Amino acid sequence: MGYLETTHDVYKQAALTPDVGLCCTTNPIWELPGLKIPRIMQEMNYGCGSTVHARDLTNNPKILYVGVGGGMELLQFAYFSRQKAGVIGVDVVDEMLEASRNNFNLAEEQNSWFKSEFVDLKKGDALNLPVADNSIDVAAQNCLFNIFKADDLKKAIAEMYRVLKPHGRLVMSDPTCEQPMNDALQNDERLRALCLSGSLPIEDYVKMLTDAGFGTIEIRARKPYRILDPMHYPTDELIYIESIEVAAIKDPMPEDGPCIFTGKAAIYFGSDDYFDDKKGHILLQNQPLAVCDKTANALAALNRKDIFISQSTFHYDGGGCC
Repeated sequence: MGYLETTHDVYKQAALTPDVGLCCTTNPIWELPGLKIPRIMQEMNYGCGSTVHARDLTNNPKILYVGVGGGMELLQFAYFSRQKAGVIGVDVVDEMLEASRNNFNLAEEQNSWFKSEFVDLKKGDALNLPVADNSIDVAAQNCLFNIFKADDLKKAIAEMYRVLKPHGRLVMSDPTCEQPMNDALQNDERLRALCLSGSLPIEDYVKMLTDAGFGTIEIRARKPYRILDPMHYPTDELIYIESIEVAAIKDPMPEDGPCIFTGKAAIYFGSDDYFDDKKGHILLQNQPLAVCDKTANALAALNRKDIFISQSTFHYDGGGCC
């Protein structure tokens, strides 16, 4: 059995019998006025973070969610769109699609504003999405891309890029790991299906996105996730896995390379009211400005004693340069 077939089987079983511990997100469940999430959706929340961010969801966006799980994040997206087929959910596992349909019927009973027609569920593959080119404002996946090996991951990212409109955004949550995974872990098909042994270093993860053409990358959160220890896994050392939340925006690629936000800020504390680098960045006196890593490096290279550059916080929530 190949790794994709193993993944299919794991999530078929997770659809038939909800597995609360399959993925353990550290995010609280959204609590919004009038939004009631059925318990079964919460139990089938097979993600490692959240891809639902209000600032992505203005002006009635067309939303694509790949790997539907129990439908919880699709319901949250529908809360913001509230239009027929405003959210498209794609999954390759028939049992998961059927479970989601049943869950949406429950959601319709519990939420007066929600109609099941707000979500259009489609049978499809992340490597060949049943969605037209340049038709989606916000695409999302949660703990799915981590399953793929390198060649398939490139295809999945390219498919997301294809369906997004210009300046559309791909919002993701995936496990990452800075330590090397040994061959036994990487080749364990079940551990890969469980979103553990396919974890990439953040730098490699981001490069896969920029190689696909995304001109702006935002790292929005970085959190503890899981431990692989020698007592329970085929490893000689303890391996620490984190989850990250990332948005990749289909902006044109700048001539000097992508803008990657890792949560750095620049603070000018000189004697003037502001500092202008003549490249589009104005730093007001003693006011932090969020900057991409590229701008942070350029400012640091000026060797000024009145500009402070913070370390990466791996938390970016908008604003700043670029």
